[in-house]
Amino acid sequence: MRDVKTVATNRKARHDYHLYDTYEAGLVLTGTEVKSVRAGRVNLRESYVAIRSGEAWLMHAHISPYAAGSHENQDPLRDRKLLLHRREIDRLQSAVQEKGLTIVPLRMYLKDNRAKVEIALARGKKLYDKRDAIEQREAERRIRREIKSRNR
Repeated sequence: MRDVKTVATNRKARHDYHLYDTYEAGLVLTGTEVKSVRAGRVNLRESYVAIRSGEAWLMHAHISPYAAGSHENQDPLRDRKLLLHRREIDRLQSAVQEKGLTIVPLRMYLKDNRAKVEIALARGKKLYDKRDAIEQREAERRIRREIKSRNR
């Protein structure tokens, strides 16, 4: 079984978007960035994925500078290249161009000591969709609470 350690999750993505296909992408990082990722100093909240000249890039993901690093530290918000197969990049690019979808990172994790990002094709939710989701979640909580109290 593979050793997987989740480093950061983008919980806001599940709230703000309807999620479709998910992909696993490798991440090109420098040495001090890898140490910061292992320490869990990552924020994916405002990040997204852009495809430029046939390559996928993770934009605006904040990886804090490594505390023990010196001049080796990179800019925390720099663009980072994602490693995907050509077919996957082409599929993502066509979905973004034709269907009006966007690509958002869902979580960053370490798999066999390699940094990976789970990305998904997504469409933004409207305000009424968010309200419906909140209402359904609260209804499910009430039902679970009621069942739990009856079983006591």
